[in-house]
Amino acid sequence: MSYVKLTREQLAARVARDIPEGAYVNLGIGLPTMVANHFAPGFEVFLQSENGLLGMGPAPSKADEDYDLINAGKQPVTLLPGGSFFHSADSFAMMRAGHLDIAVLGALQVAANGDLANWHTGGKDDIPAVGGAMDLAVGAKQTWVMMEHLTKNGESKLVERCSYPITGLGCVTRIYTDLAVIDVSKDGFSVVDVVDGLSQNALEALSGVRLR
Repeated sequence: MSYVKLTREQLAARVARDIPEGAYVNLGIGLPTMVANHFAPGFEVFLQSENGLLGMGPAPSKADEDYDLINAGKQPVTLLPGGSFFHSADSFAMMRAGHLDIAVLGALQVAANGDLANWHTGGKDDIPAVGGAMDLAVGAKQTWVMMEHLTKNGESKLVERCSYPITGLGCVTRIYTDLAVIDVSKDGFSVVDVVDGLSQNALEALSGVRLR
């Protein structure tokens, strides 16, 4: 069987394709930040950053980078016309009060019941605390996960039960990986889309969990 994984840029474009125009969206640290670069010109999506930005645009060119204008991952960003800055307390109030339509977060594991694990303190460069992901995971109307399907050791990030510390309980509604798009419901994982050349049976074997 021959199949080709999505590149990170292709994965980001795939996520961007499903975000409806006019949506208020937070892009989490890591892979999700790349989604900002894949909206068509004139397609209006309101990107929020937990450090206090609304109206983020795509990443700037190297010549236009300004480290006074950064996202929560400390990457330089652009601000679209009409964008705004505000206190981080206001940003967290926005996140917690259900004003975001979608949060796109990275993950270490997603469980079949929608539990999310995306932080741990086991290594030198690990994220040191759960941070704003906890607020985003439960505060957004929908929580999407964007991640590679397998770890570097070939282990599935789709699991029956998370073994890492939990970020949010039962919060994930959709997963985008370099192999597939998978919905999460009370019935578990359900395949929406899969890369060319990979059958659902083969995907299930790689995942190590039941896929509807």
